[in-house]
Amino acid sequence: RLLVETFLSSFDEAPEEIVLDLDATDDPLHGKQEGRFFHGYYGHYCYLPLYIFADEHLLCARLRPSDIDGSAGALEELQRIVAQIRARWTDTRILVRADSGFCRESLMAWCEDTGLDYVLGLARNERLQAELEPWMQHARDLAPLRGGSACLFASFEWSTLHSWSRRRTGIGKTERLKEKDNPRFVVTSLRCVDSRDATRIYREVYCARGDMENRIKEQQLYMYADRTSTHWMRSNQVRLYLSSMGYVLMSTLRRLALAGTELAKAQCHTLRLKLLKIGARVRVTARRVWLHMSEAYPLAEVFLLAWRRLRTT
Repeated sequence: RLLVETFLSSFDEAPEEIVLDLDATDDPLHGKQEGRFFHGYYGHYCYLPLYIFADEHLLCARLRPSDIDGSAGALEELQRIVAQIRARWTDTRILVRADSGFCRESLMAWCEDTGLDYVLGLARNERLQAELEPWMQHARDLAPLRGGSACLFASFEWSTLHSWSRRRTGIGKTERLKEKDNPRFVVTSLRCVDSRDATRIYREVYCARGDMENRIKEQQLYMYADRTSTHWMRSNQVRLYLSSMGYVLMSTLRRLALAGTELAKAQCHTLRLKLLKIGARVRVTARRVWLHMSEAYPLAEVFLLAWRRLRTT
């Protein structure tokens, strides 16, 4: 709840739209921690934490064992987060975005019943590829005329044979690269009436989720979220929360103190090296503690601006 409350309090007024990005990643384990399992995709023993971000704001960091479906628990976390958001912002449009690992009937049906939109990756199969074949053939014909590659987008109505409760809008990317077909699919609740809508939804909406990978990298690598080396899963969750709080502090530093500076979009390790780990001489007198910093420090103006902003925030 604190993570979501911090996100909500960062806005002066309710935004028109927010995007909730969901993803899972591996947290490698090197001991015999509770809940450890070998994950075939990652090729090692690991946990499988679930992350939910809204832009650069971390809303959920839930530690999970890796012998589960990648979407396990995602719906419950979404329900909790959305309820907390709706209690503050009743009219804000919410879009849920994730890869094909989260394309599950329960999640999509809940979004539809609750009035949320979604754009989710859709795992390709023979039926989907057959549906897209006319557009794929067109891309093959165009590729030689466009330097060997061509990319087209198409929308269609789609349903699985058994698992989906209704037909939904699918979008297919028909890409021909170096004489190889590269089809990709998403499913969405967004309005899509022609190829222009399909292109926009895929390129501008769905592909933008790639930025979440940078946020996860910051959390895992630079805020040491992978230091889950205690025996018990509960205490490892506490460690994950501690690293999450560290990420929130760094994200808030960027937002409040560094806006408009050269470090406004810097990653956490860059902030640590250039703004926090600075050499200084400490001198203590009867009345003050003096910090003498080098005049040659290249980011002195940024440091002073950040300090002044934090003092008045």
